Amino acid sequence: MPVSLADRIGIGDHELVSIVGAGGKSTILFQLGRDLAEAGARVVLTTTTMLAEDQVTEPVCWSGLPSEVDALVSPGVPLFVVSGRVPGKMTGPSKTAVDRIFSETSVDFLLTEADGARHMLIKAPAEHEPVIPEASTIVIVVASIDAIGRPISEVAFRPDLVAGIAGVGVDDSLTIGHAAAVLLHPNGGLKSISDSARVVMALTRATRARDHISRQLAAILECHPSVDRVITLGEQPVID
Repeated sequence: MPVSLADRIGIGDHELVSIVGAGGKSTILFQLGRDLAEAGARVVLTTTTMLAEDQVTEPVCWSGLPSEVDALVSPGVPLFVVSGRVPGKMTGPSKTAVDRIFSETSVDFLLTEADGARHMLIKAPAEHEPVIPEASTIVIVVASIDAIGRPISEVAFRPDLVAGIAGVGVDDSLTIGHAAAVLLHPNGGLKSISDSARVVMALTRATRARDHISRQLAAILECHPSVDRVITLGEQPVID
């Protein structure tokens, strides 16, 4: 029997999972949420930034108030919590509101996309990013294997910051070492993650043809003391 995404991530009984980085955050958000709900859990999905409106097919709660969320959430069906909308996008509640929903409701799992990347494959966050709720118990840091071997300017969100951490130019190709440096840097993939949260690195688009790349990158990431585990996700289309 295939191992579920929740098991691979190491999901416990009651988790606030924040998803950051680039190259598949939304895919992980929705797949994990649906898997947990199908097992009978009360699941809330949300974002502390913005999410494309056409990505959301779940029932929606247009309030971040714990009492209103608690009244609508039910076992078996993920509930998507938003606070408003701008053209084409839904805006999420503040990270403080997300913390309150997690602590003051009957929700078993709260999953939030806590970063933006405009469909790029790897990123380094700006000063105001990511927007990780303080009560997060797991932070999933996402990057795509497809970024390796291509110019940073073509694959990175905030390419100047990615190149700066890697110590190269924006037109240089992203190597395995560069990607590891960005993902493990305190101003890169590990930015704003509390010491109490478990860190899971998720490498997306890990195809058979590039298995050697994902294995080498995973081996580097696994050695870092802040990283709890590394998972690779296959060839399914990714949404960020």
